[in-house]
Amino acid sequence: MFTGIVELAGVVTQIEVRADGARLVVNAASIAAGVRVGDSIAVNGCCLTAVDVDGVRLAFDAVTETLRRTSLGTLAPGARVNLERPVRADGRLDGHLVQGHVDGTAELASRVEEGNSHRFRFRVSPPMLRYVVEKGSIAVDGVSLTVAGVGDDWFEVVLIPHTLAVTNLGERVPGDRVNLEVDILAKYVERLLGFLPRGE
Repeated sequence: MFTGIVELAGVVTQIEVRADGARLVVNAASIAAGVRVGDSIAVNGCCLTAVDVDGVRLAFDAVTETLRRTSLGTLAPGARVNLERPVRADGRLDGHLVQGHVDGTAELASRVEEGNSHRFRFRVSPPMLRYVVEKGSIAVDGVSLTVAGVGDDWFEVVLIPHTLAVTNLGERVPGDRVNLEVDILAKYVERLLGFLPRGE
């Protein structure tokens, strides 16, 4: 379980494409020392297992299903990725509950400056948009954000200067694709409501 509070924007140093997916090697600098083989790390919001730890570098294997559902398959060496270690059971819960299970991707449609902040509008498919509510939470590339507006095929978030500086969202331009994880509570509520008896 994660919180969407990014610890570090690491840099992809190597990508090895394989028949069953790809291996990503990331320079994780300050957090690598506390990571062991087998640990889970959220990489752009996608929960991956560290399969090798070499100094400041972490290696992850992403299977074909993961590459299909996320934007990880579009990464190239030099790309910055948002990294977060799992939250400790006795730790503070900032952000919101994030599983690291990406629901799909969205396209950045526009980015507009509003004083020191930037308003991002993302295009997203209606099946995923039904879980997005104004002032609710959403994870964008693993970053916990508050929804500022919702339309028929889009939603907006407003990013403060700190978020723009410490995550890779500051580098995003229209046309870029990002990973999305909607609020898990919304999905459970929908599922439970489907089991309620319906009136005649």
